[in-house]
Amino acid sequence: MPTLVIVGAQWGDEAKGKMIDVLGGQANLVVRYAGGNNAGHTVITGGKTYKFQLIPAGILHPNTVAVIGSGMVVCPEGLLDELERTQSQKSDLGTLKISSAAHVVFPYHRMLDALEEEARGENKIGTTSRGIGPAYQDKVARTGIRMGEFVEPAIFERRFAEVLAYKNRLLEMFGSKPLEFAPTFERYLKYAERLKPFVEDTEILAQDAVAAGHRVLFEGAQGTYLDLDSGTYPYVTSSHPVAGGACLGTGVGPRDINNVLGVCKAYTTRVGSGPFPTELDDEIGARIREQGQEYGTVTGRGRRCGWLDLVALRHSARLNSLSGLVVTRLDVLQGIGRLKVATGYRVDGNPVRTLPANVWDLAKVQAEYEELEGWDEDLRPCRKFEDLPSSVRHYLAFIEEYTKTPVAIVSIGPDRDETIIVRPDLIWG
Repeated sequence: MPTLVIVGAQWGDEAKGKMIDVLGGQANLVVRYAGGNNAGHTVITGGKTYKFQLIPAGILHPNTVAVIGSGMVVCPEGLLDELERTQSQKSDLGTLKISSAAHVVFPYHRMLDALEEEARGENKIGTTSRGIGPAYQDKVARTGIRMGEFVEPAIFERRFAEVLAYKNRLLEMFGSKPLEFAPTFERYLKYAERLKPFVEDTEILAQDAVAAGHRVLFEGAQGTYLDLDSGTYPYVTSSHPVAGGACLGTGVGPRDINNVLGVCKAYTTRVGSGPFPTELDDEIGARIREQGQEYGTVTGRGRRCGWLDLVALRHSARLNSLSGLVVTRLDVLQGIGRLKVATGYRVDGNPVRTLPANVWDLAKVQAEYEELEGWDEDLRPCRKFEDLPSSVRHYLAFIEEYTKTPVAIVSIGPDRDETIIVRPDLIWG
């Protein structure tokens, strides 16, 4: 079963998009399993920069089928804009398919997202206001509209009228103007007509590919600690970015997963509110942000930066049952000086060696560090593991030893070619 899950091992933004692009050309099917256009992947190759929010990054390979899975929520307007933009950059793309079970994001979702965030006052979650949370709320409440319904005009009209009547009452309760049915319906009906050729029962497609022994790559978005159940709740997203989400959002069972690679940066970042034990609110944090251009693909917000948190990474390795690690952005730490990595926590002076499950306990922790030698060399010309400076190889060995997880791939620059495969046996098996 040559199947592979690519998961974010931290708080997202770990350069998963690059890894999916690098490995996507080896896959027959690339299936994204969670999230919406609140998450973004950036791929740099051939002198061009591609920015994805909904389309799996594997679509850049002409022979690959890129699937928007059933665990996703889809903004039709955003998807069509993204598809047109990508087609204008590259004509020979892979085939796009959309699960008929994926849910649709409508204008009332975005409106309610912004209104609910405003109503939280000082306790804001840090949502992108793209309507993702409200769309998942509708999914759980069984009032959502799925892509299979959306592309059937008669069904869509009936369902949209029912749901909009209810949503307008909510908007009015927030003091907002209701949406008019006719113009909104007509606009989205046109989107549905354009998207209909892409919609099918992709769960069968993925299951058949696995049964036939084809290579299937499951594309995660965001990261482990933004998972609705396993993340730093309530400062999380509304879906399941962890490796287990690959089963929930694609229709493929857990015994059909072969390998799981967790992508982590050589340091740590997060976006939005919530505890961040190794955050650097100083010149070093600012320097990492600038050298790494740590700004969100979707929002453009500056990311919070900090030292590598091995306590959190070890927990992530267990939670996701990682086969191997992909360590990215090693080049960003060039010239920083001696580097710190968190190897433990203290809460009220008492040592803690595991990640607290309660976010309020996590907010109290003070990280304990070990110092490691940094590097001044430019890593981007390196093409073999042996080409890396000894200090970099020691840094990676320290990560492996602490997390008990082997390093499978390292990234030493943003381009597709700036990638070193260390353990090919940990990728497809």
